[in-house]
Amino acid sequence: MPSGIDLHIQRIVDLLQRKYGSDILVMDLRQLTDTTDYFVICSGNSDQHLKALADELVESSKAAGDPPWHVEGLETRRWILVDFVHIVVHLFRREAREFYALERLWGDAAITRYADYPDAADRDAAPEGSADLVFSRS
Repeated sequence: MPSGIDLHIQRIVDLLQRKYGSDILVMDLRQLTDTTDYFVICSGNSDQHLKALADELVESSKAAGDPPWHVEGLETRRWILVDFVHIVVHLFRREAREFYALERLWGDAAITRYADYPDAADRDAAPEGSADLVFSRS
């Protein structure tokens, strides 16, 4: 039977997938630090996308009775941190994620990667309206 923290992580990952977060992973830090138990890391496509991910995560967590302890980065929207104490969610613009390289910094952590979309059939499908545009002169 999954623990409460496992269920909380799964709720977070499910939400990020539904909102088209990408490159989602969970890092198990329990053997490496006393600061937190898990990092959840996710990339967003734009400033607005990051804000939407963060807002939805905060609101749904409050509704579930587990509000975050602290949120920062909403002003700059390059790296938004949502801190649940035992789980810290990092929402990055792709460039910021590559620059700060948390996956390399915490390279000894066990990592679980998740599909970008919740259903296998949708994994390779782009969100509606994001397909490449094709121009022709006809």
